[in-house]
Amino acid sequence: MEILQTFLLPSAWIALLTLTFLEIVLGVDNIVFLSIMSSKLPVQQQPKARSIGLICAMVMRIILLFCISWLMQLSQPIFSFDTAWLDGSVSGRSLIIFAGGLFLLYKSVTEIHHKVEKTEQQTTKAQKSGLYSVIIQIIALDIVFSFDSVLTAVGLVSFTEFGYAGAMAIMVTAVVISIVIMLLFSGTVSKFVNEHPTIQILGLSFLILIGVMLIVEAVHLSNISIFGTTVGEIPKGYIYFAIAFSLLVEFINMKIKKK
Repeated sequence: MEILQTFLLPSAWIALLTLTFLEIVLGVDNIVFLSIMSSKLPVQQQPKARSIGLICAMVMRIILLFCISWLMQLSQPIFSFDTAWLDGSVSGRSLIIFAGGLFLLYKSVTEIHHKVEKTEQQTTKAQKSGLYSVIIQIIALDIVFSFDSVLTAVGLVSFTEFGYAGAMAIMVTAVVISIVIMLLFSGTVSKFVNEHPTIQILGLSFLILIGVMLIVEAVHLSNISIFGTTVGEIPKGYIYFAIAFSLLVEFINMKIKKK
């Protein structure tokens, strides 16, 4: 009953649309990485890898939504340190984000190296990596993006206004809708990315950028202070603007090449 009453409120629909849009925006980099990873597989296995990866992302986000109390506890410091030039307090959340940033950097640099130094032996080795190996790598990244996505959802939807059941219904609905939309367009995005090598390199460069942002964010969340100066976070708006601008320039270059 509480859920039905929640969806009768105009503010609930505004929150749902806003959150769905944000979930899709946050999922774009996930789709790019998923497309590049699935391109290692035979053509007939690529749709399966993309579908499993996105479904796993949806399941993990929903599970994390129901673990909100645990997520909030992750913000509590696990250990602290205070030296003459370095001090801070590390939490579970910052450790997860830091590990995710390192993983993203490692995979992105490795993939760029593979694209640049591509040989027949490397291609054969990549194709033999197998469907489940690729899916495991996709799931590992999904965990990081799901964590960030869930924290965004929890911060956006008001539990006071909609109640626990109503807020959870809005967040779960937004996650499901966003994943369904991404499933519908993942094939088109993957085809476009795989047909344009420059887009692949650009996408991997974006992932390096996001990896650096995650590492800096983890340091910021740990309140790290170096020689008395606290490390600040990189505004995500700057990252998204850089990505949008780079894509615009690349699309103009592609249009000029066609002419």
